[in-house]
Amino acid sequence: MNVIKTNIEGVLIFEPKVFNDARGYFFESFSQREFDEKVAPILGHTIRFVQDNESMSSYGVMRGLHFQRPPFTQSKLVRCVKGAVLDVAVDIRKGSPTFGQHVAVELTGDNRRQFFISKGFAHGFAVLSETAVFQYKCDEFYHPEADGGISIMDQSLGINWKIPTDQALLSEKDTKHQMLANFDSPFNINTNLYIESETR
Repeated sequence: MNVIKTNIEGVLIFEPKVFNDARGYFFESFSQREFDEKVAPILGHTIRFVQDNESMSSYGVMRGLHFQRPPFTQSKLVRCVKGAVLDVAVDIRKGSPTFGQHVAVELTGDNRRQFFISKGFAHGFAVLSETAVFQYKCDEFYHPEADGGISIMDQSLGINWKIPTDQALLSEKDTKHQMLANFDSPFNINTNLYIESETR
């Protein structure tokens, strides 16, 4: 697995080693051992994923920008197993030098890239293909009472979602999230976001 650092600390891109032959292909989509060896030194802590999720969406669907509030904050490892999505992480940590900035990466069933998003980021994606199957691992269970979000249509974020706005399909919940300018973030760059989850 090749680990690629991005311009925002806590956001990484993974490229797996793929073995191709006449029968097809094989690759390890996740190895806890390799994750600990290669990623934990970069992050400064270990990650233990506890929940896997999968969604299927059609072209133009936009999901996000989601996060869970403390003490149920989540890190995510996401990938697109079929089709193509534009995946985005937005830094919403108070005091961060990159607050409000984002990293965007195209994840496809062909490039097999994965995207790691630390706690303290809002996450979302837009479907660029006719359909897309999207999978992600979380290091905290889903807690609906901790749901939070930033508007995926907030133009101040400067995200090029690569789909026409008039073709975007959002859930009712995702149309009601706040703009970043009106958002009081529960995350702080000077707070160890892993204290609660590691001691529970």
